[in-house]
Amino acid sequence: MSSLPRSIAPRPQPLDEVSKAIIEQLQADGRRSYAEIGKAVGLSEAAVRQRVQKLTESGVMQIVAVTDPLQLGFNRQAMIGIRASGDTRVVAEQLARLESVDYVVLTAGDFDIIVEVVCESDDELISLLNSEIRAIENVVSTETFVYLRLQKQHYNWGTR
Repeated sequence: MSSLPRSIAPRPQPLDEVSKAIIEQLQADGRRSYAEIGKAVGLSEAAVRQRVQKLTESGVMQIVAVTDPLQLGFNRQAMIGIRASGDTRVVAEQLARLESVDYVVLTAGDFDIIVEVVCESDDELISLLNSEIRAIENVVSTETFVYLRLQKQHYNWGTR
C-alpha cells in the first residue's frame, strides 16, 4: 500500500504569521508577483520566493488554477457516498486512480468513503458508477448526490 501524499500529511505544519500572510495573498490572487506579496508582508521578493517554494515542497500548499467545470463542458458533478467492506484505504486508493474522481475522503458514519466526480454527461456518470466504481472489489453499495447548482466554493480557509 502506498504512503499518504505529502499534501495530506497527518501532522500539521506550524506556520508563522508571515507564512500565513503569504498564503492569504496567494489565495486572494494566485498570480500576484513575489514583489507585490513582499511589499504586503514586509519581505524581499527573494525571501517570498523562498518561502513559497518551501511551502509548496513541504506539501503545505499548492498553487493551482481552479476552473469552472460547466464552462469546460463537464455538465454533471456529483458526490457519491460509498459503503465498503474490508480495508477502506485500499478501496480509496483505487477510487483515487479514476480519472473522473477529483476528491476522495475516508469518513465515519453512513458512508465509508465519499468521492466527488466531474463528468461530461449523465451517461458518463452512469458508466462511471456501473463500470468503474461498483466494479471495485469490496464496494458494497453507493448513493449518488447529483449537484443541481454549486452555491459556494471558497479556498480561503487555509490560515484561519
